[in-house]
Amino acid sequence: MINPSVINSLIRLLDDPDKEIFQHVHKELLSYGSEAIDYLESAYEQAFDPLLQERIPNVVHEIQFGTVKNDLRLWLHGGAFDLLQGILVINRYQYPDLDEQKVINQIEAIKRDVWVQMMNEASPPEQVKLINHVFYNIYGFSGNTSNHQDPQNSYISQVLESKKGNQISLAIIYSIIAQKLDIPVYGVNLPQHFILAYMDETQQSTFEGGVLFYINAFNKGFIFGRRDVDMFLKQLNLKSDKQFYEPCSNTEIIKRVLRNLISAYEHSGSTDKVKELNELMAIMEG
Repeated sequence: MINPSVINSLIRLLDDPDKEIFQHVHKELLSYGSEAIDYLESAYEQAFDPLLQERIPNVVHEIQFGTVKNDLRLWLHGGAFDLLQGILVINRYQYPDLDEQKVINQIEAIKRDVWVQMMNEASPPEQVKLINHVFYNIYGFSGNTSNHQDPQNSYISQVLESKKGNQISLAIIYSIIAQKLDIPVYGVNLPQHFILAYMDETQQSTFEGGVLFYINAFNKGFIFGRRDVDMFLKQLNLKSDKQFYEPCSNTEIIKRVLRNLISAYEHSGSTDKVKELNELMAIMEG
């Protein structure tokens, strides 16, 4: 059990000018983990000392970042099966206090609105047409073309609020909804673009690897075929490679989200965030 008087005494020592005392106090507070956060935040509200005002948020952030790293390791070592859980861990990096149930409820609401209109005998293109109608026309999701470098495009809570995202965040939400409806739509790690593949679960398709067709979640769910991927790769002067045509793992998706965030924060000059996100990337590449 946490002892309030001990922890409050430690917090009061955070502004000690003696470096050794500060380091000891800092280490002790970190050892309490997330249990210390309420005490730290309450002390911050009453702090007038500039040094305390600077150090308390830093300690809170370190504790929260430690939790994110730990959560990411647990998700990865648990098999990385649940993409929504993985993307929520990344969301926690920027929004540690977010009520995640709200995100889950927002996704469930979109899924329910598709399900209500879904016909039993709908063909794959008809299913996609219906998801597109609900996702883009009713809910108003669209690709953020005007501010593509904005890191907010990569945080699922923000994309669900603003209805704007980048290729991968829109594709993640789209595929999570499809999979919750037992529609076999999965992410494909195409260079400079992220697309979705509708899989033929009977594996008797004309396509190699069992892909029936592709979906561009960034462009209102536009359906296209393998030849379009061929042409896109040709434009980039890249050779055809199996990984550009077939679904990738959830781990690859989360790595791509992290790379996008690193690039966005490099662009805005946020070196501290770049350093921390590289730590998260190192966990993913463990």
